[in-house]
Amino acid sequence: MLEIKKMSCSIIDSDINILKDFSLKIKDGETHVIMGPNGVGKSTLSKVIMGYYKYQVTDGDILVDGESILNDSVDVRAKKGIFLCMQDPTVIEGVSNSEFLRTARASIIGEKVNLYTFIKDMENAMKAVCLNESMLHRSLNQGFSGGEKKKNEILQMKILKPKYIILDELDSGLDVDSLRTVCENINQYMNENKDASLLIITHYPRILEYLKPDYVHILKDGKIQKSGGLELALDVEKNGYTGINVIAGDGVCE
Repeated sequence: MLEIKKMSCSIIDSDINILKDFSLKIKDGETHVIMGPNGVGKSTLSKVIMGYYKYQVTDGDILVDGESILNDSVDVRAKKGIFLCMQDPTVIEGVSNSEFLRTARASIIGEKVNLYTFIKDMENAMKAVCLNESMLHRSLNQGFSGGEKKKNEILQMKILKPKYIILDELDSGLDVDSLRTVCENINQYMNENKDASLLIITHYPRILEYLKPDYVHILKDGKIQKSGGLELALDVEKNGYTGINVIAGDGVCE
């Protein structure tokens, strides 16, 4: 289980908390969605869970399988099964896709990766996400379109095999066909890995037509203000965030 307990966080060297007393439990096999207006801390949440150096947790805790990860570096968190599909994936010139993924996979499993098996897995995964095999040998994300970058993130997920998957606005920059492709791959992964959990950060319920959530949460003023099912996301689409009635006690999903 990934659990966030009464967490507050801010940008380093700032005394302004972006998230305040934020709590959330994501059990094995569950899919949760975070929605909210611009600037309320949705992407901040994903980066804090991953251990991004520009943020500091000022109160509370983040637990993975009952153990705090606050003192863990990004690579240690990745080895514990946390994976962030970034909103704007980084370009790394001079490091090929295949080199990056083989090195990352070896680091996570703690042993050398069989080259033949790795190549076959990569070829199958690239075909599944509709990426040209030539991208194996290109620098990571260099010259990739927005859609290709997002597909490449899902390729990484399939190769690295994480347990806790965070999708930070995966649907931005994707056309209808590409969105369907990446969601089909995510659903396949979740079906094959029943204990994997999914946290989706999005503005729009379109992606939820493919990735059926167990819970939808509305983030505002630094914490979850309301939780519900898919109908809550549809309500947001119809009425906006100002039209959502917040009920005291709705904020934490157990």
